[in-house]
Amino acid sequence: SGEATSGEATSGEAASAGQMPGGPPPTAPLSWRGYLGAVRRNALGIWPDAAYRDASYTQNVLGRTTVLLNAPEMIRQVLVDNPGNYRRTAVSIRILRPIVGNGLLLATGDAWRHQRRTTAPALAPRMMKLLIPHIAAATDEALARLPAEGPADLLAAMQHLALIIAGRSMFSVEMDTHGAELRTLIAEFSERLARPHLFDMLLPLGIPSWHDLLRRRFQRRWMGLMARIIAGRANQPESATPRDLFDLLRAARDPETGATFPVEQLRDQIATLITAGHETTGVALFWALYLLAQAPAAQDRLAAEAAGHDLADETVLGRIPFTRAVLNEALRLYPPAFTMARQAIGPDQAGDLAIRPGTVLMIAPWVLHRHRRLWTSPETFDPARFLPEAPPPPRFAYLPFGAVPRNCVGAQFALTEATLVLAALVRRFRITLDGPADVSPVGVVTTQPDHAPRFRLQLRRGTAPG
Repeated sequence: SGEATSGEATSGEAASAGQMPGGPPPTAPLSWRGYLGAVRRNALGIWPDAAYRDASYTQNVLGRTTVLLNAPEMIRQVLVDNPGNYRRTAVSIRILRPIVGNGLLLATGDAWRHQRRTTAPALAPRMMKLLIPHIAAATDEALARLPAEGPADLLAAMQHLALIIAGRSMFSVEMDTHGAELRTLIAEFSERLARPHLFDMLLPLGIPSWHDLLRRRFQRRWMGLMARIIAGRANQPESATPRDLFDLLRAARDPETGATFPVEQLRDQIATLITAGHETTGVALFWALYLLAQAPAAQDRLAAEAAGHDLADETVLGRIPFTRAVLNEALRLYPPAFTMARQAIGPDQAGDLAIRPGTVLMIAPWVLHRHRRLWTSPETFDPARFLPEAPPPPRFAYLPFGAVPRNCVGAQFALTEATLVLAALVRRFRITLDGPADVSPVGVVTTQPDHAPRFRLQLRRGTAPG
């Protein structure tokens, strides 16, 4: 598969990254009890040491064969060459459908192709000019709320900011009215309903578990909020120019059929973008700050690069390559979407692996991005891997947003948002950890820290408070 060499780390840019959760991975496969316990508590611990060095790794749990794919050619076969042969697993559908409906994330076949064609233009790079002012305004307000000096909970701050940006970018004129309810429902789902349970894995999709009933109750409230916001906007006169993503999606047309989204599909697209956008961006920003707090030379280099730039200018992204490299390296070490699972519908051949119908194929960016055959010093934080002059990683070895054709349609927006927020925060504050750096990643729905560490902020010289 080749190696993605990192380039030489300079000026103290390299730093030790977070190690495996709870220490090194187990040397032997987990028992079925251990596997189910890890899936429930921390799914990053289900893979033993062999998974980080082999092209594929097979596990048998409760009579089901699960194969983890690490070889890029195998991953390409499943995600790109023959995606129609693979469907989402029942577990992922049970957990995701209550909060994303039948939107782009879960749609299949012709429905997915229609939604993808219709949604993609609204999130194309040329549309970032419309969305960047929402990012800049929310970021300025968030920075003003942070203490000029002293301890700060940056995990909570980044999660809150990412949700505010997602909400404003989608509903620029409704967040004052509905923002608190939006935040409350998102927190409730994450804390109570997003973790898989044993019956989620054992029961056929058509037989609801107790947790499915709770999720359906949540879905009625969540989708009801989306519907109320859409109805309120429908009663307003349309703007001559689009104000936000809602306006773009409401006007979006399938380039092949000319069809627009009916109200229910529009609701599900909005729910999908808000859910996926804020959750992944918030944790990505946290991990980038956590890594920079332990790499002062890299942090100072980023601050110097960002100084003097107008971060509300859509062209600024091309002038802050190191900031983008830091974010990309944080996404490598702590990919928010730590695993993707697909179930084979029919037989297939991926490289030298024969795939039987019913086999569950897993592609785990958490393992893939730390794989010893694909990366040099995979546990080291080294942004130089992603600078423009560095050789790119092998294709399908770096998948923070999936792979075409089903890669995240909002990836460009997420990268733009996270890069600009990171630049604004680090050029304003020197950031250190206010205590030991003993944070471990936990895989539930996204790669979360096991606790919120205390950071310490200090205004950089020449930066005025307020």
